[in-house]
Amino acid sequence: MSRLKVGFVQQSCTRDKKSNIEKSLRGIADCAARGAKLVILQELHCGIYFCQAEDTDMFDLASPIPGPDTEVFSAAAKEHGIVLVTSLFEKRAPGLYHNTAVVFEKDG
Repeated sequence: MSRLKVGFVQQSCTRDKKSNIEKSLRGIADCAARGAKLVILQELHCGIYFCQAEDTDMFDLASPIPGPDTEVFSAAAKEHGIVLVTSLFEKRAPGLYHNTAVVFEKDG
């Protein structure tokens, strides 16, 4: 039976999306350096967790899928040759938002 090494990234997040993405990327790189072939990020890792109450101020953190956020994480999966599971705040259409799991294969 073959084994699969899995890495999990848990991080503190702020309202600074760029900083949160940089933390996620460092966590991905660390897991890959330790031999993980599957890396899983925490729920809504690009911003503060806001799902207990609707806060329309947080809607600015949403992005389309595909979009700039998926490009960043696709490139990370490809760079490290890993399967990457993310949770992104998706803006699907005006007024329509989702907490979406996105999985990137090792080729990005």
